[in-house]
Amino acid sequence: MKTRQDWEKIEEKTLAPYAVKSKEHLGRKYPEKEHPLRTAFQRDRDRIIHSTAFRRLEYKTQVFIYHEGDYYRNRLTHTIEVQQIARSIARNLGVNEDLVEAISLAHDIGHTPFGHKGEQALNEIMSGFGKKFEHNSHGLRVVDILEVRYPQFEGLNLTYEVREGIVKHKTSYDSPEVKEFTEHISPSIEAQIVNVADEIAYTSHDLDDGLKSGILEEKYLSGLKIWNTVVEKAKRCSDVQIFRTTVVRTLINLLVEDLIETSEKKIQEKKIRSVEEARKNEPVIQFSSQINKQYDELKKVLFEKMYNHYRVIRMAEKASRIIKDLFNAYYKEPRQIPPQACRRMGREPIEQIISDYIAGMTDRFAQEEHRKLFDPHSTV
Repeated sequence: MKTRQDWEKIEEKTLAPYAVKSKEHLGRKYPEKEHPLRTAFQRDRDRIIHSTAFRRLEYKTQVFIYHEGDYYRNRLTHTIEVQQIARSIARNLGVNEDLVEAISLAHDIGHTPFGHKGEQALNEIMSGFGKKFEHNSHGLRVVDILEVRYPQFEGLNLTYEVREGIVKHKTSYDSPEVKEFTEHISPSIEAQIVNVADEIAYTSHDLDDGLKSGILEEKYLSGLKIWNTVVEKAKRCSDVQIFRTTVVRTLINLLVEDLIETSEKKIQEKKIRSVEEARKNEPVIQFSSQINKQYDELKKVLFEKMYNHYRVIRMAEKASRIIKDLFNAYYKEPRQIPPQACRRMGREPIEQIISDYIAGMTDRFAQEEHRKLFDPHSTV
């Protein structure tokens, strides 16, 4: 049986000098005795998996609301795909897989129901109170305050490195406002890997879901160099489903291989030999300029032809109305909120309590709650 110290020694021997070592983590908000068998980041990963917010990701939208079909990805399946891609990258670059896994599993833990449209709706509401809602910042609030699992402290009491990875999660669709963790230019290389793995995962599986749904047609992609490259490598076959999944798999491999090769070169060019040197530099986890340009062209087509498709817009607008209706109903009469969601009442403004409650809902719970409150034929 290996102890925590055994795992820490393995890290010392096997990880790159710029990797974050578990025994050198920058602490927790509340001091805790280390676990005898698990490293600090393994413990963080397990706490995230067992959290209520993590379980709820199964019924939160990625692009298609859950009732559109069981085939389509949701936030939980997306999270697992990010974890898999990020660990593959981390292993090849010799950094801490446990830290990468913990950040991957938590990176969307602050998402509202109905995806980014739900986030936009809550942000519009909270701006009326002079505040903002941003899902990365809310994710930090979830793991720091809102999860109720331990008698000694609020939240999950995660390490600095995992909390930093949550709040500094930045992609082309995420622009967090970081008020804490400002002493470093960049987060750890492990957090940088999760940022890019997230983009690879959602681009590839949104492409898959878009083609499967019929919203995205192959003719929109045929002029793209990256599409033609992966189609040629995948070798077209008569079975449409097998061909589509082969193309998506080939795309992921192309992006991951380019990312690893380019990032290794960047690390060598900048002569990064420690965690602190990685934090003092601009992010080094990057695609090559050639692939980055082609990848941007693919994302542009997805945005124009899929995310702006009338079916997706219609779902998104309905979602926005549901969230705004729920907020207004609760704000008018807060006693409609269950007692377990009101434990911070009196400690924080009512709009914050309501925002937290709605953000924690799944798609189907929000829809059912809306039906109970606004359908005159509903029995509560």
